[in-house]
Amino acid sequence: MNYPSLEAFLDQRVLRRAKGPVALILVEDRVEVESTIRHHLDAGFRTVLLLAPADLGLPGDLADAVHHIHHTMRAPDALTATVNPLIAAAPQGTWMYYGYNAEYLFYPFCETRTVREMLAFHTEERRPAMLTYVIDLYAPDLALDPNGVNLRAAMLDRAGYYALARPDPANHGHPKERQLDFFGGLRWRFEEHVAPRQRRIDRISLFRAAPGLELRSDHTFNIEEYNTYACPWHHNLTAAVASFRAAKGLKYNPASSFAVTDFRWYNSVRFEWCGQQLMDLGLMEPGQWF
Repeated sequence: MNYPSLEAFLDQRVLRRAKGPVALILVEDRVEVESTIRHHLDAGFRTVLLLAPADLGLPGDLADAVHHIHHTMRAPDALTATVNPLIAAAPQGTWMYYGYNAEYLFYPFCETRTVREMLAFHTEERRPAMLTYVIDLYAPDLALDPNGVNLRAAMLDRAGYYALARPDPANHGHPKERQLDFFGGLRWRFEEHVAPRQRRIDRISLFRAAPGLELRSDHTFNIEEYNTYACPWHHNLTAAVASFRAAKGLKYNPASSFAVTDFRWYNSVRFEWCGQQLMDLGLMEPGQWF
């Protein structure tokens, strides 16, 4: 169905009747919108909300499978202004995912298990959210793909990732418990072209709706337990978002477009589009899920 605005969608209380988990696809441009939708439908999301311009055309099968909300992600504070009203409208406990176009969610054993199975296990672990690492994908030849996007030949960095303690301003700058700031990928290698607040690659992409829960502009939540990477007693599942967003940004931005002529380096490897590769590289882990 189509909705003329986010407000019109909320007025119809669709999320109150929708089956979870719910995927929010935030469309910033027209790059790989269809492949993004298909990927998350195939993963097992029962409800997909597409927040995109009204004139975005979709094939008939996809148009029938998603709720197309006419919306722009170009406005100031678009992330929080879009996601937070949807969190508030969802029934308590509903699992939700948010990501942009040309971003693809992967999780351990995603080749044989659905996202619903994975989230059912995570719920049994008494976890309200899941840490995801945004792993930058990029085209190997920018002369052929000047926007940095090529699904068939996508590459990623196999090394260069690291974490720092996350200081707590409310506790004299001491590290927050079970929270880290993660870095790596294109945002690290080309950091001179990336604003400091946009260099982190950690994101809480999967979470359960709760009263008063709000997403902040830095991709963290106002409930601190949602921002933790594991529970206090053992390791938990983590997932990954394979993303062309940084590559697109570096090539679309006039300040970096001409300065960046090649994304490849000696740690570049071909992305195999499977969760096993990401686990082998240590970019996500199954925790206690076997």
